[in-house]
Amino acid sequence: MRHRVAHRKLGRLTEHRIAMLRRQAEALLRHERIETTVPKAKELRPFVERIITIAKRGIAGGANGRTLQARRLVLRNIPDRDVVSKLFDTIAPRFASRPGGYTRLLRIGFRRGDSAEVAQVELVGSEYDPNAEAKKAGEKPKGAAARPKSVGGRLRAAAERLRSKPAPAPEEAESRERKTRAGGRKGADAAKRAPGKKGGS
Repeated sequence: MRHRVAHRKLGRLTEHRIAMLRRQAEALLRHERIETTVPKAKELRPFVERIITIAKRGIAGGANGRTLQARRLVLRNIPDRDVVSKLFDTIAPRFASRPGGYTRLLRIGFRRGDSAEVAQVELVGSEYDPNAEAKKAGEKPKGAAARPKSVGGRLRAAAERLRSKPAPAPEEAESRERKTRAGGRKGADAAKRAPGKKGGS
């Protein structure tokens, strides 16, 4: 009977499994979003949420010296001090009023090589926005500058492009005319020669 057996083994030894969860938790807290298989993602959620809860408790009881103790508890699982400082400075205060459920699991399809079901684990409140960098820079997003779909819209856009082009200098216009005249002569000469060809069939 499988009573009181809580976690997945994920085909790994205990040490390997714990090391993998620690590295994934570190990557999730650093980037706020990772892609992994669904069973690994389901194991990662409680692991990360426990760490975030420890950080929240440390911030809440900061006057009692609990912050240092909480940092030490988190450093047992996440040895990177930069990630731990990000957790205590930005992530934990963001979830101060949230009673759990700090991560979201989104199924995004199947992996190409072995058809394993892949999921994206992300922290709630850090949803992916492909136009975020453009918004920060004050530019329009890529989709906004798309060309119009209707024929009239395309004609108007072409007319605007032609109007916005500077007029060519008189010397350039003369050189273009010479080229077109020379091209016309060459074409006429070739047409004259073509009927007069001699050849056996």
